[in-house]
Amino acid sequence: MIDLALRNYAHLGDAVWEIFVREYVVFKTSNSKELHKMTTDRVNASFQAELLYMIEDDLTDEEKELARRGRNLPIPVGRKSIQHVYRPATAFEVLIGVWYLNDKDRLKHFYEKFKSTEFFS
Repeated sequence: MIDLALRNYAHLGDAVWEIFVREYVVFKTSNSKELHKMTTDRVNASFQAELLYMIEDDLTDEEKELARRGRNLPIPVGRKSIQHVYRPATAFEVLIGVWYLNDKDRLKHFYEKFKSTEFFS
């Protein structure tokens, strides 16, 4: 595994997740207002936290440990009031970043799982 700081994985995971969502919604509508809404509904801390909770049982022990460590990263001052949402979202982004750099098949597996849920209908 590429050895980066967890915060770096989260930073990358945030960007990768947004690209995934944008690629998904661009085929749903050509209306720019709807595209924006569909994207922002899926690229936010509460949505990412929900997805993490949805896949927790499917994670390996190593992935669970990465998520745990991601949850425990220092929280920016402006987000301290929503720690219960921000922390699991950061853990989700860590996993996306790790999979993107180290295991594209695992990332694809979870993308397919996400697309098959009511979250992406």
